[in-house]
Amino acid sequence: MKFAARLNSFKNQKTNFTELLESIAKQTNLTHLDLNYPEHFTNLSDSELKLKIEKLGLGVNGVALRFRDEFIFGEFTNRDRLISKEAIKISKEAIDKCEYLGGKIVTIWLGFDGFDYPFQINYVEYWNRIKEAIKEIGEYAQTKGIEISIEYKPYQPRVYSMLPDSATTLLMINEINLDNVGVTLDYCHMLMRRENPAYSLALVANRGKLSGIHLNDGYGLNDDGLITGTISIPQTLEFIYYLKKFKYDGVIYFDTFPIRENPYEETSANIQLFKKYSGIIDKIGIEKLENMVSQSEGLTMSKILLEIL
Repeated sequence: MKFAARLNSFKNQKTNFTELLESIAKQTNLTHLDLNYPEHFTNLSDSELKLKIEKLGLGVNGVALRFRDEFIFGEFTNRDRLISKEAIKISKEAIDKCEYLGGKIVTIWLGFDGFDYPFQINYVEYWNRIKEAIKEIGEYAQTKGIEISIEYKPYQPRVYSMLPDSATTLLMINEINLDNVGVTLDYCHMLMRRENPAYSLALVANRGKLSGIHLNDGYGLNDDGLITGTISIPQTLEFIYYLKKFKYDGVIYFDTFPIRENPYEETSANIQLFKKYSGIIDKIGIEKLENMVSQSEGLTMSKILLEIL
């Protein structure tokens, strides 16, 4: 199994980025890193960063875009077109960094491409601007052998996001029509949208568009980032069942926020719980679970719980 975690969760422990990477490699069972661009590329040169990661025995899963400050009026839909061009430029730079470090995926989360009030934006114009931007980025990524993955979120920091759910994101990807553009599913984001996580996973994976997984847990109102499988136990079990059913072999990224918890112990808890859920599914058996699901019976979940408790 391949695991990664949010590097910023460990920031309170170490101030030096090199020491941070060393402590993560030493004190966790993580196998891969997901780096944020540009914030994680300011301490070391690209060659120094690559050498350090290799020496620590870690792999690079990918690079995630993090747009700040001047992008609060939108990344690809900013009212200042020059800022939107800058967002595309930064995205291409992230692709170059990802390729150099041996990663596979560049993740785009558009936190500011959205709206807050009625009559605030032209919805069709904004949709098309996002589509053309991601298409340009995706075509550039194709030349580098990199996959572009869209991480959707229904709200926060905007009241409404332009790409709020699995269906809308798949519609956007269908219009972009590039083989290397897919979806990253964040478990808490799905709960916030009142999606059933396993259903969204099935829709995305069945279309061959599942690029990344961000696991966490929460109560559905906010992006809680709690430890995987501690709140929505049946839904987490079903979600991992569908991961196994669709033979997902990518990295499991724990996008959790251990603000008051020791981040190393919290990371260990995430990994242990994921393995425990995965082991439960293996013990029951995929074939047996498929047979139970095929009966379309509401009592199926209670039977599963009685078997595992």
